[in-house]
Amino acid sequence: MTTSMTSTESAKTTDDSAPRMPTKAYAPASIRWRTMVTIAWRMMFHSKLKMFGTLIGVVFAVILSNQQAGTFLGLIKKNTMFVEYCGADMWIVSPSTLTLQPTKPMGISSLYTARSTKGVAWAEPLLFAGASIQLPAGGSEPIQFVGTAAPRYAGGPWNVVGGSKASLERPNTMVFEDSERERLGGLNIGSVREVNGFKIQVGAITWGLLPFGPSFAFAEYELARRMLKIDADQTHFVLIGLEPGADPEAVKAAIMARAPEVKVVGRQEFRSLIISFLLKRSPIGITFGSSTVFALIVGFVIVSLSMFSAVVDNIREFGTLKAIGATNGDLARIVVTQSITFALMGSLIGLAVITRLAAVIRSPKLAIQLPPEMLIGTTLVMVGMCVAASSLAVLRLRKVEPGMVFR
Repeated sequence: MTTSMTSTESAKTTDDSAPRMPTKAYAPASIRWRTMVTIAWRMMFHSKLKMFGTLIGVVFAVILSNQQAGTFLGLIKKNTMFVEYCGADMWIVSPSTLTLQPTKPMGISSLYTARSTKGVAWAEPLLFAGASIQLPAGGSEPIQFVGTAAPRYAGGPWNVVGGSKASLERPNTMVFEDSERERLGGLNIGSVREVNGFKIQVGAITWGLLPFGPSFAFAEYELARRMLKIDADQTHFVLIGLEPGADPEAVKAAIMARAPEVKVVGRQEFRSLIISFLLKRSPIGITFGSSTVFALIVGFVIVSLSMFSAVVDNIREFGTLKAIGATNGDLARIVVTQSITFALMGSLIGLAVITRLAAVIRSPKLAIQLPPEMLIGTTLVMVGMCVAASSLAVLRLRKVEPGMVFR
């Protein structure tokens, strides 16, 4: 009896002193991530048809959203290019001016005020109004008429591809846009047309000076003033060039103190006014903005359905991974890795296509703008969209049971 009890106690002591093994052992996070990424890529490329379908959704979203956004930026560029390339640092405009468009004349006294202000290197008047050109076959077409003062010709023309800007010094001579030559009756250098009742000869041709509306046509200031019937003591705008190192705000304040009846705006400020006007008072912003959002929504739906379908089709494989110790977090890593890979691959293909397309269709009438910031931003948006789209698949994976493998 004593011996039996001693043996039992000895066995109990031996069992209690034995080391306890942990119920679960997890590999380091870096190893788990590396393993799940490898599995994710192998699962992706195993079903090439589904991978292709998901990529199509991302590529479509990238191409359409960049095409719409790039076209929108191109239209913005067309409507702000005059302010950007006219060579002026500041503008004197009427107080009601919201954008660059034909307006009522203002007194030219502000021109002399600007010229006598400290920090101003030069100041020139500018006429900007609508006009019409008579066609040889009858009828007429509108043009955006610009009167620019010699010899500086602040306000254009620029991008002269035929003839010379100096041709404006000749009597009754104007400069027209190349892309509108056929619409204006087959214009060529030396052609004679009637503009606002005046016989005009074509002295030079520009390229790309076509805003969101009639093309720019240039004439020397005094000729333009007579053609538009503007009094000598009036003008539409005054362009200002600053001396090196001059303080723009100080110059602006000095001019407005002496001429409170006008408004002085810097180049970037005027550009911002034009953009704000286009967004708030024209359908451009709503039209292209809604199209861009629509492209992203379509891409999101396609990627979501593709990711969810891929999970459903591989549900037993995910169950197997759970049966051998994978956690819900590990399965989520697989899906997120796949979504990021789809986003990067689709963005690379889509951006390659849209940049090539933009180069092919580039013309004076349509120029898609694709700045590097937008291309990078598109890629980041696609990554975020694909990760968000994978959330449905992750929710489905949480319900996967390891035991389903043995059914």
